[in-house]
Amino acid sequence: MPASPSDTIDDLQRKDALFDVHCHVLPTLDDGAFDVTDSIAMATQAWSDGIGTICATPHIRYDHDVTIAELPGRVAALNASLHEVGIPVQIVEGAELSAGHADHLTDAELRAVSLGATGRWILLEPEPGAIDGRFMESVDRLHDRGVRCVVAHPERHAAADIATWLTRLVERGALVQVTAAFLVGHGAAPVILDWASQGLVHLVGTDAHSARVGRPVTVSAGLRALAAVPQIADHIAWIAAEAPRAVLAGEPVDVPF
Repeated sequence: MPASPSDTIDDLQRKDALFDVHCHVLPTLDDGAFDVTDSIAMATQAWSDGIGTICATPHIRYDHDVTIAELPGRVAALNASLHEVGIPVQIVEGAELSAGHADHLTDAELRAVSLGATGRWILLEPEPGAIDGRFMESVDRLHDRGVRCVVAHPERHAAADIATWLTRLVERGALVQVTAAFLVGHGAAPVILDWASQGLVHLVGTDAHSARVGRPVTVSAGLRALAAVPQIADHIAWIAAEAPRAVLAGEPVDVPF
């Protein structure tokens, strides 16, 4: 008998096979973890939830002084700290790139801030306000440079026509990442679940910034909410593990729904 969506999530949790593709886990950088102790606490939350891989996504935008060249060393240092305390969570390179800042990066810098640092997928943050034609143009320009986009937390940029914009972005080859905490007991949950029923949700991230305040580094409850959507219930393993694994490996992604 095929496993139920809930059993599938349970199995992925037991194997520490879940992913967080959007997390501000690097310490003393942007508005994320306060210090290494906080970063370790965030990774501990993730491990308890069955997350084995976290993509570190510091903000790359005008109001945060993040030096791109330092990111590999910062990720390596945090992985070493986690190894020292016995937390078997892997931190991989990435960033959350502001759409308004993307044109100012060189091709080498784009590769460095891509998810998994493979040069294939960029986590692109919309400018404040609704997603509109300007964001679409930013995505198109990045695609012209050989980079595919993951739309970061569109639920924070919702407007009456956002499903139309997301559909157009997906038709252009973009993927959509939503915030796990907003899928459970949040006012945005019905809207996000409606997008999911239309095939417009592909990845889940925590967008967590600290273990002390704000959203926790957990995705399982959000995945269970998505698994209740009939149109994608049979594809929950793809959303939870297969798609993020492919994105972080720099592989092409074929959406199965």
